[in-house]
Amino acid sequence: MPFCLIAQPIHEAGVAALQAAGLQVRTASAPDLDTLAAEIGQADAVLIRDALPAWVMDRAPQLKVIANHGTGTDAVDVAHATARGIPVVYTPQANVQAVAEHALMLMLATARKAAAADLATRQGDWGFKYRHDLYSLWGKTLGIVGYGHTGRWLARMAAGGLGMRVRVWSPSAPPGPIDGAQRAATLQELLEQADVVSLHRPLRPDTRHTLDARSLAWLRPHALVINTSRGGLIDEPALVQALQQGRLAGAGLDVFEQEPLPQDHALAGLPNVVLTPHLAGSTVEALRETALQCAQGIIDVLDGRRPENLRNPQCWPPAAS
Repeated sequence: MPFCLIAQPIHEAGVAALQAAGLQVRTASAPDLDTLAAEIGQADAVLIRDALPAWVMDRAPQLKVIANHGTGTDAVDVAHATARGIPVVYTPQANVQAVAEHALMLMLATARKAAAADLATRQGDWGFKYRHDLYSLWGKTLGIVGYGHTGRWLARMAAGGLGMRVRVWSPSAPPGPIDGAQRAATLQELLEQADVVSLHRPLRPDTRHTLDARSLAWLRPHALVINTSRGGLIDEPALVQALQQGRLAGAGLDVFEQEPLPQDHALAGLPNVVLTPHLAGSTVEALRETALQCAQGIIDVLDGRRPENLRNPQCWPPAAS
């Protein structure tokens, strides 16, 4: 009976699907890397929601498939998995609507200073509204950096629900019209025109610090920055400086360069920032669908079928063990 280790808890529907397919399934006793390394040894499959470096992977000599619970696979050493001939399956569309909804929520919460207003209300500060500028998003310009599945969802929501003008900068998007949005020729052009900028790029060496000190200076002082993609897309010290100096009105962040975010991090002390702990894709509905897609990917590989979403297609078909 093949053994699947689940590194971090997933929706019970995914566990049930794996068990129904005849797999022995167990969730790691703790979600950290040391525990995973200690318990992965006999696994034929591993399902992860966090990092899987090479040194942990190599504790599992008979590993046949890795399932990545989410869109981005940058926390997995895919190159090492490929070198070992291990297929990596992932879920590129399972939670995109949930992430787009969260980006929209952060846009509204940042524009209306929702976190600070909530604290003020709890403290009996009814004069909060007289001391703070609160912004409407209706008719404003949303700049979307990266235009994959999540960016497209957000564009539809913002344009249809808030009447926002949508501009897009995406080097990988094919030429021509983009779902009614306007294409910006350069990142600078996009940032100079945006009232809100939302990041939706994968993290790679060429995308790291897409927003750095230079590009943040292209934004106008009333602009907002939203990131539900990967923390490494923003140079955080540069962002903190722009926020502290009033060169940027606010930021809504679900992801960070270091996670968990240290409690003494400068971002945590800024009143014009709304922070959430990397949970944009963690609605009940999205977690269920993501777990089911991961389970199906594992089952397909172990049954000798090519999975629908394969991160390293050069590993198919897998070498005979």
